[in-house]
Amino acid sequence: MEIQETEDIVTEDTDETDKISGRESKTAIQTKKLSVYFNDRPAIEDISLKIKRNTVTAIIGPSGCGKSTFLRSLNLMHDMTPKARVYGEILIQNEDITEFNAVDVRKKVGMVFQKPNPFPTMTIYENAVSGLKLNGKTKKSELDEIAEKNLKYAGLWEEVKDRLKTPAMSLSGGQQQRLCIARTIAVRPDIILMDEPTSALDPISTSKIEELIYNFKNHYTIVIVTHNMQQAARISDLTAFFYLGKLIEYSKTRRMFTNPKEKLTEAYVTGKFG
Repeated sequence: MEIQETEDIVTEDTDETDKISGRESKTAIQTKKLSVYFNDRPAIEDISLKIKRNTVTAIIGPSGCGKSTFLRSLNLMHDMTPKARVYGEILIQNEDITEFNAVDVRKKVGMVFQKPNPFPTMTIYENAVSGLKLNGKTKKSELDEIAEKNLKYAGLWEEVKDRLKTPAMSLSGGQQQRLCIARTIAVRPDIILMDEPTSALDPISTSKIEELIYNFKNHYTIVIVTHNMQQAARISDLTAFFYLGKLIEYSKTRRMFTNPKEKLTEAYVTGKFG
């Protein structure tokens, strides 16, 4: 099976993304020939991709194809991995993030992980405001207001408003994940990265988080890694298909699932491998 050159794929399809929802959309994220190596073995190679502001982009592909590696590179998480090497350019709103402190990058680029990870020794309230405190906000009235606002925005306020002082770990898995989302948006990032955020959740919790993602694109740029192609079809504007560390195809989601350009993409989305 032949893998097309990434540059050819991206050039044509990313031009279409400017027309989503009938509006001009500026680039939020751009990678240029991005490669990541672990112990001298490539996890992804030469990924050139533009992601537009206020869109949901799904990253799909079989296990081990580099989806999470690509996602984690966008907020410098590989800096914490010994023997990881990153090549190429990563631009966030046209600024090269490799020139910035990782802490500053992560204020702009929030991350929601596969497994909910509320701080276990903190209450629901303390989790919701933890990022704000780290950034120097300490006025209780201000923290209270922001906590309520973001818990509402994450669809959790009505479920927890009477037990904010209880441990965050007392929540269900789906509630914990929405708390992590509230914690992420509290520091007002521009971009939210999600690494299979619903894979460990029940269908009801999954549906609630998908609704959040769909509504969030009015305020954030979202990039989500998912193994669930039905989920990608439901919530994303654009989809990128990765295979063996390469970007095979990137286009509008509807076209990806109904009329893909590449035979390899068609084989994957129709379930012939995966």
